[in-house]
Amino acid sequence: MIVTTVLSLGLVMLSVLIHYEALHVTNALLPRQEDHNRSRILVAFTGVLCAHLLSVLIFAATYAYISSIRSLGALAGKLEGGFSDFVYFSLMSFTTLGVGDIYATGPMRIIAGFQALNGFVLIGWSASFAYVVMQKTDTS
Repeated sequence: MIVTTVLSLGLVMLSVLIHYEALHVTNALLPRQEDHNRSRILVAFTGVLCAHLLSVLIFAATYAYISSIRSLGALAGKLEGGFSDFVYFSLMSFTTLGVGDIYATGPMRIIAGFQALNGFVLIGWSASFAYVVMQKTDTS
C-alpha cells in the first residue's frame, strides 16, 4: 500500500503540473481581438480537454504497467482486453463517474481513489478557468 500511495501522490503532482502548464499555454494562445469570441472559447475548451485527456492517459499507462505487477493489483470486471480497458477505467475514475463494470483490485484501488479526487479538483479548476475566459469574452 505504501508503494501505491507514493505512486499516487507522484501521479497527482504530475497531473497538476501538466494541468497548470496546459492552462498557462492555453491562456497565452487565446485570441486577444474582440471579434474572435468563438475562437477564444474553442481554444479555451480545447486546451482544457487536452489537459484532462493527458492526465487520463498518464493514469491509464500507469494502470497498464501496474497490472503487469500482480502484487500491486489489477483491473477486473467486463474487460475486453487491450489498452482501451485502462483508458476507459481511467476516464471513469477521473470523472468520478465510476460505472463499476471495470474495477481495480488490490493496492491499485488506492491509485484509483487518488485519481478520482485529483480529477474532481482539476475539473473544478478547469470550470473556473472556463468561467474567467467566458467573462472576458463578449458573447452578445
